[in-house]
Amino acid sequence: MLDIAEELNRWVEQGRSFAVATVVAVGGSAPRLPGAALAVDSGGTAIGSVSGGCVEGAVYELCQQALQDGESVLETFGYSDEDAFAVGLTCGGVIDILVTPLTADTPGREVFVAALATAARGEAAAVARITDGPAELSGRALLVHLDGGFDGSLGGHPELDRTAAGEAAAMLDAGRTGTVVIGEDGSRCGRPLTLLVESSVPAPRMIVFGAIDFASALVRVGKFLGYHVTVCDARPVFATPARFPDADEVVVAWPHEYLARTEVDARTVLCVLTHDAKFDVPLLERALRMPVAYVGAMGSRRTHEDRNRRLRDVGVTELELARLRSPIGLDLGARTPEETALSIGAEIVANRRGGSGVSLTGAHTPIHHDGPDAVAGRIGSVA
Repeated sequence: MLDIAEELNRWVEQGRSFAVATVVAVGGSAPRLPGAALAVDSGGTAIGSVSGGCVEGAVYELCQQALQDGESVLETFGYSDEDAFAVGLTCGGVIDILVTPLTADTPGREVFVAALATAARGEAAAVARITDGPAELSGRALLVHLDGGFDGSLGGHPELDRTAAGEAAAMLDAGRTGTVVIGEDGSRCGRPLTLLVESSVPAPRMIVFGAIDFASALVRVGKFLGYHVTVCDARPVFATPARFPDADEVVVAWPHEYLARTEVDARTVLCVLTHDAKFDVPLLERALRMPVAYVGAMGSRRTHEDRNRRLRDVGVTELELARLRSPIGLDLGARTPEETALSIGAEIVANRRGGSGVSLTGAHTPIHHDGPDAVAGRIGSVA
């Protein structure tokens, strides 16, 4: 639900009633991850997706039915090939979808409304709700904050809310969406119930160092992938908003000095396109010691070897150097700035998802990988 929070928040502000279908569990080669959502309003308008097209029509009808009867429903869709017109996932996977109406009469509506508003503002929040448990607890939700505080109630044992909020806060801190099983009374040994925790976190950062033509193309790719993109260069004549209209920020500063004072985290990607030792060495010396997701640097293989020698001379260890993706990007035979940006973006995705970067044709590798972000929370509006 939170992956389409901006649109749903507008619907709330417009006073629309709607139903939301959310992927709560997947198995096999399912096309979308837990948290993916499709919503249908009372006028029949639909936004979002739960399957990439396979079962959208059937889910649309479930949403319309939920709006009519006011009841939530949990439905499972699996593989179907006996009838070409049967509803099923042609990819062979299985998905469980929870459909929840959100009308003026929905119990706990204020929690969902607050969660949508928080996510739409780009603030961190998580929604925890029961997907498998006692019928009397169905439909209730908690809005959980990073500090573990929460609003709303699941309606069961008093300890249940505290335990659920703690689990949700931990998943929110990691930016993850998924399910967790806890006891009905909040313990680990009571009758089990399953919670879906949907996390919404601010977009991760991509910082592009070097205000060159390749950077302009990479900014567009970064925005397409859902990053908050900053361009940094020490040369004011090149680092201008006019040259990078798609960037969220354009900063004039020495790269290593900016990196020292700006905020990064475990989802941040750093792309060094300056290929100039006076910028690269102090910047990479710092970058390779920071807990970021990706550090890549542009340059020829000769530039790469010279840069590594300079980095060793200033004390960068072999273990730290092993983190550096250089020359940056996957081998696509790229020539133009746009092709090069695509190869860099592809490497970032492969690094994030645990992909090999090889062609899927003829390969025996899985199409979907359970990498570190396989069930990551909302990134901007993507994942």
